[in-house]
Amino acid sequence: MKPELVVDYKLAIGENPLWHPYEKKLYWIDIQTACIFRYDPVTGDHEQVYKGDVVGGFTIQVNGALLLFMSKGAIKVWKAGELTSIIGEIPDERETRFNDVIADPEGRVFCGTMPTNDRPGRLYRLELDGSLKKILDGIGCSNGMGFTPDRKHMYYTDSSKREIYLFDYDQSNGNIENKRVFVTIQENEGVPDGMTVDRDGYVWSARWDGGCIVRYAPDGKENLRIEFPAKKVSSVTFGGDDYMDIYVTTAGGDKRDKEGYGAGALFRLNLGIQGVPEFMSKICL
Repeated sequence: MKPELVVDYKLAIGENPLWHPYEKKLYWIDIQTACIFRYDPVTGDHEQVYKGDVVGGFTIQVNGALLLFMSKGAIKVWKAGELTSIIGEIPDERETRFNDVIADPEGRVFCGTMPTNDRPGRLYRLELDGSLKKILDGIGCSNGMGFTPDRKHMYYTDSSKREIYLFDYDQSNGNIENKRVFVTIQENEGVPDGMTVDRDGYVWSARWDGGCIVRYAPDGKENLRIEFPAKKVSSVTFGGDDYMDIYVTTAGGDKRDKEGYGAGALFRLNLGIQGVPEFMSKICL
């Protein structure tokens, strides 16, 4: 179960790994330097494909474009190197940025924001027509999300509270309700960050300052823990033709003496556990 280091840019805040099913390549970001990277597992080639305004998270549109969630609440489509704006800014988010995001089964996008100095973060839902609705307020740090295989429930992480929640989810309208705690992470265990859900409905949660990813059974019991040579493990996703490869991003590459020799690198594992494709967004199509 030793992770394989596949790309090493020594990123300060490596985040949001996401498999592009059309290109058969992995994309991920560095929030601090406002860059997006791409990795081809067949050739081993990797490259920086974007540098510009800060991107906190992104989804892949059904037409293959990337939907970027950025600073000041901006949301833009990136395709063939060109940016097209959907939302220029959100007045209430001018002092912050988007963080983790996820497309739902219908192509909407749940998108969370970071807190500001004077208020907590929020969770929004971007509708198919490009309109935005605030779903949750009072969030410490909006983070990883995922859906159960039956598409009836949604997981949601508040990093500041060290909790992953489970909501009832209505696919017909995107509404979430009946919030309850799925797991609580103790202070010495790190902070829950990005996450994904595998084919069997098990939850994979990355641990910022915990140096690991943790797999939870649907009942919330820990099933597996994998350590990394990096304290700040930021997110996890499945990829490859059969979705058997697990890709993990890390942070702290600018402070490796404190954060570990693999800090800021992209890692891969194959444990014989199969994931599922993440849903694709369908905004303004």
